Amino acid sequence: MNDSNSDRAATAATAQTLPPPAQVVQMAGGLVISRAVFAVAELGIADYLKDGSRSSDEIAKATGTHAPSLYRLLRFAAGLGFFVEDADKRFSLTPLGAALQSDAPGYARSTVRMLAGSTAWSAWGEFLHSVKTGETAMEKAFGQPIFDYLSTEPEQASYFNEAMIGFHGAEPPAVAAAYDFSGIRRLVDVGGGTGNLLTTILLANPELKGMLYDLPHVTAEARSQIELKNLSERCEIVAGSFFESVPGGGDAYILSHIIHDWNEHKCLQILENCRRAMPDDGRLLLVEMVVPAGNDFHPAKFLDLTMLTFTGGMERTEQEYAALFSKAGFNLTRVVPTESPVSVIEAKPI
Repeated sequence: MNDSNSDRAATAATAQTLPPPAQVVQMAGGLVISRAVFAVAELGIADYLKDGSRSSDEIAKATGTHAPSLYRLLRFAAGLGFFVEDADKRFSLTPLGAALQSDAPGYARSTVRMLAGSTAWSAWGEFLHSVKTGETAMEKAFGQPIFDYLSTEPEQASYFNEAMIGFHGAEPPAVAAAYDFSGIRRLVDVGGGTGNLLTTILLANPELKGMLYDLPHVTAEARSQIELKNLSERCEIVAGSFFESVPGGGDAYILSHIIHDWNEHKCLQILENCRRAMPDDGRLLLVEMVVPAGNDFHPAKFLDLTMLTFTGGMERTEQEYAALFSKAGFNLTRVVPTESPVSVIEAKPI
């Protein structure tokens, strides 16, 4: 363990020994960290340090910021492990900081700009409204649902799309490895976005054919991604809304992080459309986090509050998925865990 890692481990250990009031205050202070990391990402500081160390004055000139104030941000971010400051007050990147470069794998910069940017900041400001009413904070803050909002804000929509890849980036290979797709002839990805999950599954299963189904403006972007991976002959692209209908022709239908976005009424619309489209011996596969029992932290519990705030959806336990499936004409048959936080929740028509 290097000195930097040792320091952070010591800090974490110290936090555990703080008295409860101090621990509570430290948790509440997380907003400072969130906004500081956002500022680093928004200003593109990691890009300016790609070719070597620079002084805070040089970075301030490049980013159009107030040099003394920027230095204070850089010093704080160095304490979080993003930069290293030398004796001449020049800053260089660490691996953590390099992850915020615009072209770094994982889309961390876009994810931070989405999670901690002005849109999310305004919505989280109305979080208590969600807790009191069950309504989305997003609609309280902006007067419209999040997907309607994103359709009018292309820059935010771009951050959102890349954030989804960044946030869920480890899932497609984990799903492809954990679930046996060998018995499926044609897999329909409902709400498949730009095809990240479907193309991963197709590449791992050369005999499988696919269909990607999403809104027209999404499928336009998906087409280039599918062509780039030389899968055009094996993957059909169909445009439409899963609230209106779902195309037939598949013996299995997969929905990744779709059902958690919506309230129960809309979830049943989607699932019932899938049921009408598939044969009686078909399979429904949901890729979602499953809320575990017990008091331990789990990413599903974090995501659940995010859904409450932004979409009106929710994360569910296995029992809650079984109840939802039953209302839509399915039986939950099994839950297949993966090496990522998500599981493949399998159901078959009743």
